[in-house]
Amino acid sequence: MFMKIKDDLAAAQERDPAATSKLEVILTYAGFHALLAYRIAHRLHKWGVPFIPRVISQLARWLTGIEIHPAAKIGRSFFIDHGMGVVIGETTEIGDNVTLFQGVTLGGTGKERGKRHPTLGNHVVVGAGAKILGGIRIGDNVKIGANSVVLKSVPPNSTVIGVPARIIKTEGRERIPEATMDHANMPDPIADRFEALERELIELRKKLDSQNPPEKK
Repeated sequence: MFMKIKDDLAAAQERDPAATSKLEVILTYAGFHALLAYRIAHRLHKWGVPFIPRVISQLARWLTGIEIHPAAKIGRSFFIDHGMGVVIGETTEIGDNVTLFQGVTLGGTGKERGKRHPTLGNHVVVGAGAKILGGIRIGDNVKIGANSVVLKSVPPNSTVIGVPARIIKTEGRERIPEATMDHANMPDPIADRFEALERELIELRKKLDSQNPPEKK
């Protein structure tokens, strides 16, 4: 547990340029505070301690605005950036070197029992406000755009955006993404399609005009 906490602290320093020192992260980062509480609650949950793990998670939620169920499984070097509103459900599984931005929900889709929350692979980046719902799997090295709603599994090395989320890019080779997202330059497949339709209409008009030249007076 202590090694994971150490890795979480290092991840915050590495991925947030505003983090100037370990002391600053320890004292002022709500994401780190919530994760510290989770590590303790999760260990107590694994030991079979009743009630107390949920009390710890609810206290952390009240103090930080971040809710992490004690039964969730979270790997090393996990970072929550400006974490207000983040929710991580009971059967969620998160790999190593994952980054979540504010407002992310890793939730279920109903009252089903068993594995009802998502599984995130390694080196996944989830943008602000994104919702990943159900017992789906997000592959390694995936980027999920801000405010996307992901309802289906996503293959590794992909980028997804939209409501519902669509894959806009898949790389055949494995790559480790940066733990940031250039939201201003994310592709827009709907706008691209409209532009393509507009170009087709222009070409059709040109062909029609060439076949039916205007009559001379």
